[in-house]
Amino acid sequence: MDSQEHIVMLPFLAHGHLIPFLALAKQLQERTGFTITIASTKLNIQYLRSSISTDSDFKILFAELPFCSSAHDLPPNSENTENLSLDRVIKLFYASQSLEYPLLRLLNDIIDQEGRPPLCIISDIFFGWAVDVAKSVGTVNVSFSTSGSYGTLAYVSFCLNLPHRFTDSDEFLVPGFPESVRFHRSQLHQYLRAADGTDVWSKFMQQQFSRCLESYGWLCNSVEEIEPLGLDLLMKYIRLPVWAIGPLIPPAALKSSSSSHASISRQHAGKKPGLPLEKFLEWLDLQSPDSVLYISFGSQNTIGAPQMMQLAIGLEGSRKSFIWVVRPPLGFDLNGEFRAEWLPEGFEERIKQSRRGLIVRNWAPQLEILSHKSTGAFLSHCGWNSVATFNSKILMEEMGVSVELTRGIQSVIEAKEVKRVIESAMDEHGKGGDMRKKAAEFKELIKLAVREEGEEKGSSLKAVDDFVGTILYKRKE
Repeated sequence: MDSQEHIVMLPFLAHGHLIPFLALAKQLQERTGFTITIASTKLNIQYLRSSISTDSDFKILFAELPFCSSAHDLPPNSENTENLSLDRVIKLFYASQSLEYPLLRLLNDIIDQEGRPPLCIISDIFFGWAVDVAKSVGTVNVSFSTSGSYGTLAYVSFCLNLPHRFTDSDEFLVPGFPESVRFHRSQLHQYLRAADGTDVWSKFMQQQFSRCLESYGWLCNSVEEIEPLGLDLLMKYIRLPVWAIGPLIPPAALKSSSSSHASISRQHAGKKPGLPLEKFLEWLDLQSPDSVLYISFGSQNTIGAPQMMQLAIGLEGSRKSFIWVVRPPLGFDLNGEFRAEWLPEGFEERIKQSRRGLIVRNWAPQLEILSHKSTGAFLSHCGWNSVATFNSKILMEEMGVSVELTRGIQSVIEAKEVKRVIESAMDEHGKGGDMRKKAAEFKELIKLAVREEGEEKGSSLKAVDDFVGTILYKRKE
């Protein structure tokens, strides 16, 4: 391959997008020798630099794009979604459009230095405007979804069509999905439920996604063998090539042990865990295989105070070992101090004395915990980057590896139901055993997708190579 080629990458301003972009950049650079430049704002570039091991052989370039958050009615230094409320997140979405002209200047500088435009621009699906920027300098744009194909299609099609607005029923069809697949209003986040085409959320998404449909093709953080239906439906809906190049996680995370975690933890540079990494691993090493429940609702999500209280009561009643990352409930500052009053009286002390769990404030090293052999189940908000709304559906109905506890941040749950669901999911036999068996099968398929032995390559590696070959062929046309 011509190692003089140059690819410019433009991730959305969120850690859940920055890290997959960095992983893809590393993979592209390793497999091609191309120059790879990731362009973002100053603080996001600092975060990405800190995420790369100092002894790394990868030669990724970073380009800082000027951005002033206060000029967009955002707090100073608000350059990604971390710690922003929902109403400010949408302001960041709109503010991100101001990166268009800095990107254009960067591309023109590259053209001046190298005598031709970059091979392509890989931009986040939230940056549909990059399609026009790419065309203006004589190159192509490829849109990258950091989520899976099923969730990507559901989110994109929903935002473009707003199908819930054309029926009085709680169930509705989403264009692109077969008649047999129905979605329910209760599965929608509040901002999607309110979307009508005039609100700030759907207006932004419709503008960006409609432009992404003009891309040369899409990249998806998915695995062909895991999401065959979603991948097929997505390709048919957008009528463009789609390359499933996932999972974009450190290889060490696919190993069920506690010996390889040092190579994973660099990804979390700059974050302050509630406990040292060693404490998590020491505690997990003392637990039996598949015996620990990990509970986290993501860095930008939480649950209501009544839900939190019932979850704690049910969790204690289940007598299962657990790690719970707690954050203040709805209506309180997510980054404020966590108060003991939000949990049952004496709960933390009883758990500490019994050594049955770890209650962690702030943040925990999720990849290390989930890849540990002692972790048997994960209670989450079902986030997969930006399409959490639709992910519980595929995990339950299509893959059979999850069970639903409740829907919506305001839903009512009771401790006895929490206890029942936890016991079911953690059961070695019955439904819990079946789900774990299926999850193990999917894990093996994922390993095969990213394995390379001699001439044999997994589907995701083939997809990366095919993507590169296709873009190079396009250059010669």
